[in-house]
Parts: sequence; structure tokens; C-alpha cells
Amino acid sequence: MQITANNPDRKSWLQVDKKSDFPIQNIPFGVFITKDDIITIGTRIGEFAIDLGAFHQLGYFDGIPLTDDMFMQDSLNDFIADGRKTWRLVRNRIADVFDVNNPALQNNEKHKEVIIFDVNEVEMLMPIDVGDYTDFYSSKEHATNVGKMFRGEDNALMPNWLHIPVGYHGRSSSVVVSGTSIHRPYGQTLPNGASEPVFGPSKLLDMELETAFITTAANNLGEPIHIDDTFENIFGMVLLNDWSARDIQKWEYVPLGPFLGKNFASTISAWIVTMDALEPFRCEGPKQDKVLPYLQQKRTDTSFDIKLKAILKTENGDKNLLSESNFKYLYWSMAQQLAHHTVNGCNVRSGDMMGSGTISGPNKGSYGSMLEITWGGKEPITLKDGTTRTFFQDGDNVILRGYCENDKVRIGFGKCTGKILPPVNLKNK
Repeated sequence: MQITANNPDRKSWLQVDKKSDFPIQNIPFGVFITKDDIITIGTRIGEFAIDLGAFHQLGYFDGIPLTDDMFMQDSLNDFIADGRKTWRLVRNRIADVFDVNNPALQNNEKHKEVIIFDVNEVEMLMPIDVGDYTDFYSSKEHATNVGKMFRGEDNALMPNWLHIPVGYHGRSSSVVVSGTSIHRPYGQTLPNGASEPVFGPSKLLDMELETAFITTAANNLGEPIHIDDTFENIFGMVLLNDWSARDIQKWEYVPLGPFLGKNFASTISAWIVTMDALEPFRCEGPKQDKVLPYLQQKRTDTSFDIKLKAILKTENGDKNLLSESNFKYLYWSMAQQLAHHTVNGCNVRSGDMMGSGTISGPNKGSYGSMLEITWGGKEPITLKDGTTRTFFQDGDNVILRGYCENDKVRIGFGKCTGKILPPVNLKNK
């Protein structure tokens, strides 16, 4: 089925700024509360949030096999479980209805009143009910940088890294939507020079500039997903800030890996951008060696040219650019991540989330974490207000942005934001 929604020449009758992340060619999916306190699944064009529950009830999806309540739910899980054919039919229909040459809704003021909202008048919610969350470690530059800091130049990459997409299972309950504030976490740390740990708030709170992909109900227990079939089972992508408490992480990660240093919060952007919308921005990824047959891909354009930024907004309102990276730097592709995840028969479900791991580029300006930007805290950065940072302070607001762009269209994710609050006062508990 053709992806007619991606026609770069299509214009909407809704006014859309040329630099908007959400032209009619995007049509992402999310969940929001309307000004009438109704929870609905929706999409976005420009600065307009579109209630797909009302859109469906008023007949604009006629001819597409959808349940009556498909978009009147508090998560996208059931819609995602319906599969690629349904996703494509729905996106194509939305694009047709909002096309400048289609008068059906454009000239129906009564319908527009219940379908279209100012995006600033709705409250964005978690778009999915995350059943399981896996975080990979797929940036060669990031893995090398961290390895140099912790193990030295000669042992930067572990022996298995070039053979498998390394990952760990994160905590799905603490995945939160953009705009949710994060309390500085508590945990055990081992101060420099000490032989015994202490307990208290993390002093080395960090971000991780990542993306994540969302799966459908892809396979049964015991049935691997072949690498050539992986993209049939990936719905779309979000921005991800996998917050990290580096001092807690350093003390606890041997021998079983991340725990309290990671599970306190992971922030995602509110709108899921579909793989169909990102299709025009495919590109080649890094050259790979030593890849076993089950991870070998037939096509060469296995990555996507997604420009990424991390910004620190201080309490005085200053915005400080921390990093400019790109998804295409990732060594291991999404297809390889999903194929490896399921090669042992692990089943994935609708709404499962797979993080990319920190996305770092080849130079300091493209590093995706403060751990790398300040090289473990040894090289502080100076902000616009004259203060310095090695890691984040209370009151800091971390903003991630991501978008693809060519001569005709820009497809973006909006913002992924989280403000850091002081630790909870345990003395009052």
C-alpha cells in the first residue's frame, strides 16, 4: 500500500509554520486530555491537536475496519496492535481529510469545534502503556568514551561489543511523558578514596540523549523475529532521556548492571512519529565488521538521518546548547536490536519500548551525556549566566529536540523535557 500521507507537495488547510515539526506529512500519534476533560487518542498538525475519537465517531474513518472505541482509550496499545496496514490506512485518511483540496471537514464548522483544538489547550499524557522497556548500548562512540574513562584506552570496548547489540532490561513503571519533573534520586555511592559506601542524594545526575522505538505485538513466545521482518513490527519512535545517576550507577553496576542509578525515571516525548513518516529519511549507518548471519541486513540504508539536540535551560530562562548529535551515528540498527532481542524466543508486545542507548557522535560537541561532555567531571562547561556544570543541579531543565529535514519537508518529534527537583525530604517520611 502506498504511503500517500508522505507526499511532500501536500498542503493542509490548517495553517502550519514552515519550521514546524508537525506538517501534514508527519501525522504522529499521542494521547491527550481535552479542555472538556475528555481523554482521547489524537494526532497533531502544526499547532493543532486533533481528536481522533471524535474524528472517528463523525465518520471520517468510514471504510477502514476499526473498532468503535479504537481512539477513545487512554493508550495507543490497541491501535498499535492492529498492525502496519491499519496504521497506514489511518495516516493516509487523516492526510486526505486535512488536505487543502478536501472541503469535507474544512467547511464543517460544527465538526471542527469538537475535533480540532489548540495544542496549548490540551494536556499531553503518556502515549502508551509500556509493558516492557529495554535499553541498548548501541553507540560505538559513547561506549568507547565510557570505556576509556573507566578502563583505559586499551580496553575501551568490551570484547563482545562489536558482535552483539548489548542491552539491559529497564523499569517500565518509571517511564514518564515529557514535562514531568524528576526528583533527584537517593542511593548508595562510594566517595573517592573511601572504602565504605554512604547513602544520600545523587551528586552526579546526568542525561542520556536517546531515541526509542515502539513495537507491536510482534511474535509468540519461542519464535524469533527474522531481521528482514523487524520493520513490520516497529510502529514508530520517540525521543528518550534516560536519566542516570552516575555515582549510584558506578557503585552498583558490578556484577549485574544498572539498577537504582537508572530506574528512577526515563522521559519520552509525547508524540510517536511513525516509521512511515520517517521513511524518506533513511540513510546508511556505520560500516560494520564481525556481524553474524542472523544480524546481517540486505539493505544498506539501515539508519535514519535524525538530527538531535540536548539543551539545558537554567532557572533564569537561559538556554544552553549541550550537544548536537544524529541518530545515524548508532552502530547497531533498530532492526538488529529487535532481531537480537527476540533470537532466543523472547516475545515482544504492543507498546513495548526499546531505547537506543546514548547517541554520541565523533566529537565533544556531539556527545550525548554530561559524563562525556565534561569527561567524568574533569572538564566543567561554562553556561551563559557564568555558572559552571559538570553534572546537573536542582532547577535545571533538560530539553531534547529531534527532527529530519530535506528540501521539501521537516518531520520532528517536538520536545522531550524534564526539570530536576530537589530530593524528597526523607526526614518527614
